[in-house]
Amino acid sequence: MFWQRIHQAWLKKRLKTPQYAHLFDPPPDDDVVCFDCETTGLDPKKDSIISLSAIKIRGHEICTSESLNLTFRPEQTVQGDSIVIHRLRNMDLSEGLAPEEAAHWFLRFVGSRPLVGYYLEFDVAMVNRLIRPMLGIPLPNRQTDISELYTDLFHQPWLQPEHEVFDLSFQAIRERLELPGLGQHDAFNDALMTAMMYVKLRHLKAIKKEKGPVSLT
Repeated sequence: MFWQRIHQAWLKKRLKTPQYAHLFDPPPDDDVVCFDCETTGLDPKKDSIISLSAIKIRGHEICTSESLNLTFRPEQTVQGDSIVIHRLRNMDLSEGLAPEEAAHWFLRFVGSRPLVGYYLEFDVAMVNRLIRPMLGIPLPNRQTDISELYTDLFHQPWLQPEHEVFDLSFQAIRERLELPGLGQHDAFNDALMTAMMYVKLRHLKAIKKEKGPVSLT
């Protein structure tokens, strides 16, 4: 916690755009933002975001009425393999926001709230590519990855057969948590399913703290 405060102070000092100082305000109690990006590929250095959805979670309530859905005007032509996955054509994105404008809306929506996602490192890297030139710093928000929460709760290597892989795929986590599938590779659906995972994992973590190890059928 001490080093986290030091790091936050260092980032705040390096912030070059005062209008984003609110990113360092104390976050609203028990508020987080779950978000997901759809991109032209999997390389944060050369690919770009084509859509982003974010949903606020307040305690154990998923606030779908407080969501953000952005379409980005692509920085490069979207290729066929990406179109097949996301079903977003170049013509569908032609009226999207300029990347810097979209980043502005995202930062306003998120504020200082902690971020939640599935393999969040990739999505954060994609957003950081946009905001570093604007702010001079990466996202300062605390981050929670669903796969790490899930691993902490259910990975028991001493009970696992020697050659069995602990499955951390999105579908495996969702199915083990007995949550509905909404169809992947849509930013809003992915963000909503991830939010449901987060709420259920928090609930199970509270049970584990009170009663010991948890199990699911």
